[in-house]
Amino acid sequence: METLDALILGVIQGLTEFLPVSSSGHLELGKAVLGDQSVPEESLLFTVVLHFATALSTIIVFRKDILSILKGLVSKDQEDLNFAGRIILSMIPAVIVGLFFEDQLEALFNGNIILVGFMLIVTGLLLFLAGKAKSTGKGISWKDALIIGVSQAIAMLPGISRSGATISTSVLLGNDRTKAARFSFLMVVPLIFGKIAKDLLSGDISLDSSASIPLLVGFIAAFITGLVACTWMISLVKKAKLYYFSYYCFAVGLIAIAAGFINL
Repeated sequence: METLDALILGVIQGLTEFLPVSSSGHLELGKAVLGDQSVPEESLLFTVVLHFATALSTIIVFRKDILSILKGLVSKDQEDLNFAGRIILSMIPAVIVGLFFEDQLEALFNGNIILVGFMLIVTGLLLFLAGKAKSTGKGISWKDALIIGVSQAIAMLPGISRSGATISTSVLLGNDRTKAARFSFLMVVPLIFGKIAKDLLSGDISLDSSASIPLLVGFIAAFITGLVACTWMISLVKKAKLYYFSYYCFAVGLIAIAAGFINL
């Protein structure tokens, strides 16, 4: 992979991991446009590195929340224990899908831009509905956490935005927008680190790579843009601007579908 391509894909990952437009879908589209010819192992390693970068961005932005939760767990604060429990509950659907349907999911990440296009349209519909929903002060219940977790599992499909699906689902359930965004971004961090650990231990990826410069460039680009995008997204959710992104998803989705049929 060329260094410039790594920079572009890193920026795409950093922005789209937090903005509700599907990072996985945009990475697939980006690779298709750039003509990425990486062998599967190298492509997987690069994707994992980019997700690690955006996970670190999340930790930096929400460092006070994470420290508060950790302190609460140590001191057995009931509120923090409940929040941590809801985070764990929300992870279960994605863990089940990841463990039992990993091969089927990976088969979908093969440049199928028609699928990406249709899933982007689904994301757009969710964002449009959530953008029109009324704002409330309701917190996330245990039942809500499980439903949001199911949305996160579905969002493992390329083209469905994880943040878009989880935040939209939470808002449509009547939850406070700021709490919805906070929960959405925090619930994915353990999953990312768990996935990285699994891939490393299983030998699916190896850190011994000759493409160290592109990896570093991609990591830095994803980390910096991730910091900006995460902060920006929180502000947008507070202002109920989610439906703006629905128009973007509709447009990109239709373009992807058209391009896919043209290239058949």
